[in-house]
Amino acid sequence: MTSSEAFNRFHAVIPAGGVGTRLWPLSREDAPKFLHDLTGSGTTLIRSTYDRLTPLAEGRTMVVTGENHRDAVIEQLPELQQSALVLEPEPKDSAAAIGLAAAILHRRDPESIMGSFAADQVIAPVDVFQEAVREAVVTAATGRIVTIGIKPTHASTAFGYIRVGDAHQIPGAPSARHVVEFVEKPSDEVAKQYSGSGDYLWNAGMFVGPVALMLKHLAATEPELHAGLTEIAAAWDTEAQDEVLQRIWPTLPKTAIDYAVAEPAADVGDVSVIPGDFTWDDVGDFAAIARLNPAAQQENMIVLGKQPRVYSEDASGVVVSDTQRVVALIGVENIVVVDTDDALLVTTTDHAQNVKKAVAALKKKGDSDVL
Repeated sequence: MTSSEAFNRFHAVIPAGGVGTRLWPLSREDAPKFLHDLTGSGTTLIRSTYDRLTPLAEGRTMVVTGENHRDAVIEQLPELQQSALVLEPEPKDSAAAIGLAAAILHRRDPESIMGSFAADQVIAPVDVFQEAVREAVVTAATGRIVTIGIKPTHASTAFGYIRVGDAHQIPGAPSARHVVEFVEKPSDEVAKQYSGSGDYLWNAGMFVGPVALMLKHLAATEPELHAGLTEIAAAWDTEAQDEVLQRIWPTLPKTAIDYAVAEPAADVGDVSVIPGDFTWDDVGDFAAIARLNPAAQQENMIVLGKQPRVYSEDASGVVVSDTQRVVALIGVENIVVVDTDDALLVTTTDHAQNVKKAVAALKKKGDSDVL
């Protein structure tokens, strides 16, 4: 397949799932983080993701999301065609979501190349990201699954890592490197070693590859999942689509695309990486929101909301207000306050990653009305 053919067969897929529990109570099951503007740009995360992919795959961008998010996604992406919207009856993790997109694209065109890019990431500059994707598509056309890894800016324990190997010699993809292995989230000490070595990149969960190759690895690792997705895809675009989807989807096993495809493919040498020399943030907690909104700073506080009423003195941190309640902060440092009509969160930026524990506890207690 030539480079020109590869670009013509390239489809962008946006998995828009996950509640973003570390951003509760702002992010909820009915209004997850990708539907919010978390950067103060006036644009939601999914809209920004769609816009930066459009020049690469105009008219060939698919969104996979939950049935209960259908109306919100259509409202934010009114140009999205019905055939490009895949609705999950219930969450089944990334392997099922991305695998179904791959199976549908394979049914429509077995020579398709797909790229999966999460709906809730913040990336800049866009042109540098787009060039990395172009290199990934060219590399994928040689019969490889390609990930775009992020050059670490610090020793993070919040991300998995990619161990990078030798350079490829692929015309049009000068940055392409072999992937030795994917590594799970490390300890602080190991993360410092990884980030300082120059041999590791953050795993941002971006994957580009021939759909046939991705499905081949899925079949080898998760045969039950592959069989179910193949049956659903066989009925796609037919009158039987909804019946087959509703019958098969609940029976599918839950697993991540990393475990089902990327890691097994790397073990047999089928994965390459393009180092991404752009800023990247998965907006994983309220500390990230503070980082991404310097323009919203009032003295030492980041203040977000339509009409926030915040008073602070000798205080620092971030406040997100969805109410008209006055929030007064005096003599507190690195505080996080999220004020909504039915829930109030108070923590610190250092403990922002632990918000998901509160969500788990509330779910266990049966307080699902605020989730």
